[in-house]
Amino acid sequence: MRPSVIIVDYEAGNLRSVQRACETVGLSAEISADPEVVRHADRLIFPGVGTAETAMGTLARLGLDEALVSFFQSGRPLLGICLGLQVLLDYTEEGGRDCLGIIPGQCKRFQFVESDYKVPQIGWNEVSKASEHPLMAGVPEGAEFYFVHAYYAIPDQRSHVLAETTFGDKTFASVIGRDNVFATQFHLEKSGRFGLELLAAFGKWDGAVC
Repeated sequence: MRPSVIIVDYEAGNLRSVQRACETVGLSAEISADPEVVRHADRLIFPGVGTAETAMGTLARLGLDEALVSFFQSGRPLLGICLGLQVLLDYTEEGGRDCLGIIPGQCKRFQFVESDYKVPQIGWNEVSKASEHPLMAGVPEGAEFYFVHAYYAIPDQRSHVLAETTFGDKTFASVIGRDNVFATQFHLEKSGRFGLELLAAFGKWDGAVC
């Protein structure tokens, strides 16, 4: 039987943990670096850890950058996780790289004067809804998710910010979305019950936002 989910393999780690989380919630998921498999998937998960600069180079080398844009244009559901969220934007400060441009905006590095706030942010933090979205319907206000990141997203349009989180003196977009794209800065696969619930909801989502 054809997998219902393709997990994009662009040499950016943690793919098996995402696949195991899919199995936990009953989703059949296959890991693939083949642009044609990615392009024609029923639904796509785009995870990742590491640097945006390296990620964009690898995506271009494998032909996955164009495949991801093509998939987005198809209207089928796409889930970005952590680094996968960041490179959906137009540009990142990390290496000064242009990214996929699927969601207008950029990524910047956390900068704090106070030594109490260490970068990267590693650990659990609260998520507050900024706007309504079908995938967020079951997430209670103040639910905690697991983060590991030094850069944060700044979408150009407020309507693309679905949830926010505060780290130090910075409140940033921890969930962003546009049309058939839903992306989390936190790691769904490491976020316990609520992360799994979001993943299960993604498996049922048709890509519509209303």
